[in-house]
Amino acid sequence: MIELREATTDGDLEAWRQVRIAVHPNERCAGVEMLRRTSTEKTLFLLAEIGGRLAGSGIANKSNLSGDRSFVAPRVLPEFRRRGVGTVLLHALAQHAAGLGHQEAGSEAGDAGAVAFGTRFGFREVGRQVEQVRTIRATEPRPDPPAGIELVSLAERPELFRRTYEELAVEAFEDIPTPGRITISLETWEREWVTWPEGSFVAIADDEIVGCAGLVRDADRSDRAENSLTAVRRDWRGRGVARAVKQAVIAWASANGLRELYTWTQEANDDMRAVNERLRYVTRDVSHTLRAPLPLP
Repeated sequence: MIELREATTDGDLEAWRQVRIAVHPNERCAGVEMLRRTSTEKTLFLLAEIGGRLAGSGIANKSNLSGDRSFVAPRVLPEFRRRGVGTVLLHALAQHAAGLGHQEAGSEAGDAGAVAFGTRFGFREVGRQVEQVRTIRATEPRPDPPAGIELVSLAERPELFRRTYEELAVEAFEDIPTPGRITISLETWEREWVTWPEGSFVAIADDEIVGCAGLVRDADRSDRAENSLTAVRRDWRGRGVARAVKQAVIAWASANGLRELYTWTQEANDDMRAVNERLRYVTRDVSHTLRAPLPLP
């Protein structure tokens, strides 16, 4: 019999993490403390058990996309698949999302089987995300920025945290080709998007912020990190700023013992994927972005 319970204790959240890590081994997973910091009263963490054994986990939360949308993600350990665990989790998560008053649920599917599973419940594909990965060498060259550009880390200039959000990130989020506008508050930006100031850089021209790129720590592997937002102000695009600021991140990663960086980019974001390819990132995975109306059938 499949039993669901809410993950509330630190031990529960660690069990939740271990399922996510097992299902998505190439991705970082926030630590327990960060999970608590980034969750709200709208967040639901679930654990699924069969005969007292951990079989899966799931999360439902307000989506970062505009509108009355939730994000739902049921995950099942390989040895417990095809036993109804995913179905039970998905319905519980969708019920929570509908209870928040949301009209739509979004999710991500990593392969054809996951897409087929979602299709059974009314999900349809609305886009794709491409994962690109970069192996970091022991010595990486420092960037040669375009004329008039100075590259500085947010550790050197912490007063630029808020300015980067207000002067650059808000504009960049508007231009990212997602199926719905990304809405990130300043609080979320400082709490989740800029968490490693030493490895986060901004490009400055005449004291104006025109580009940024950074890293997010992997709580379980100190030798890798995920790229956070790489963005360039609209009037500076196509002039080498993105490549320079991201190369500054790569050089910093090399000097600080990291051996792998990875990033998720929208399939439709040809320009950003091209920048990554020029910096020797290679494609490792593709994720299908799905949506379904609530309540689920």
